[in-house]
This record gives sequence, structure tokens and C-alpha cells, in this order.
Amino acid sequence: MSIVYYPTTPAAANAGLEFPHIGASDTTDQYATAANTPTIVRWNTLDSAKGFTLASNAATAAYKGIYKIDYSLQFANNDNAQHQLDVWLRVNNVDLPGSATKFSIPARKSALIPTYLVAYSTVMFSINAGDYFTLYWATDQAATSGGATGIYMEYVPAQTVPYAHPTVPSAIGTITFVSAV
Repeated sequence: MSIVYYPTTPAAANAGLEFPHIGASDTTDQYATAANTPTIVRWNTLDSAKGFTLASNAATAAYKGIYKIDYSLQFANNDNAQHQLDVWLRVNNVDLPGSATKFSIPARKSALIPTYLVAYSTVMFSINAGDYFTLYWATDQAATSGGATGIYMEYVPAQTVPYAHPTVPSAIGTITFVSAV
């Protein structure tokens, strides 16, 4: 790995540092394959990348190092019961020990208003050049795109009524370089 520094004016100190990173998000609703079944988190927008590529919902590292992954997943529960879900990281298609986080989402508030939970976590790990990463989730009750109620990841487009706000991606994720090994 190379760290490149471009001399800058004193007012822009460190503005020329470049470190490996990737940022991605998704602008679709995401549904689990089935209840109690690992399902990959999808990424359809590459927001920024240096030293990583994104293909088939996997981020591949170009450089060895210690990295930190942060994710924020917008889950919804449209069922009348509380449900559980887990989110974890896989490296080279192998579950990363200690990377799972468990979440519980209360029952929906009414027939038209789901209960929401932003599942956020941070994991730090060492990787080699060429390693690839995927994020997975599973729930005890999977909603479906036009049928069964349960847990799903929700995307919300930008709105102007009743107040203006930007899009709410179903998934946001970043991987950032922390240190050399």
C-alpha cells in the first residue's frame, strides 16, 4: 500500500492524504431470502472508493492492513409481533468471528405504520490484499415484497411533503483504513 501526500498550503494541511476506503449504499427495499436464512446485504451505489472495488455486493481490498467497517441498515417491522435479526460480516465467504450483532424490533405501531430500527455497528479486522467482504443478515420472520409481514430493509425516496428530506438508503456502509499490520 502506498500513502500519497500532495503538498498543500498551510490552510489545507493534510488535504492531500489518501487512504484506502470504500463507501456504498443501496436505494431499494431489501427482503430476506426466507426466515432464519442468511441473506446478503445489497449495494447498488458506490459513493466513494480508493483501494477497493465493489462487485456482486462484495468489497475487495487492494491493500493489506487493519480496517474498520461501519454499517447502518434501515430495518422495518410491519408485523404485530416483535422479531429478532442478526447482522454479520463475511471475509472471503467465511463468517468473521465476533462480527455479529443481534437486534430486536418491537411490533408495528399500527396497520399502516411499521416500527423502524437503524442497525448500526462497527467491526475492526486485519485483511490481506485481495480479500473480499460481504455483509449478511437473517431474521426469525422475513417480510416479502407483496405478502408476508415481518422484517425487511426499507428505502425511502426523497420527499417534499409533509417536510422536505433526502433519500433514506436501506443500507449505508463504509470500510476505512486504520493502520498497517
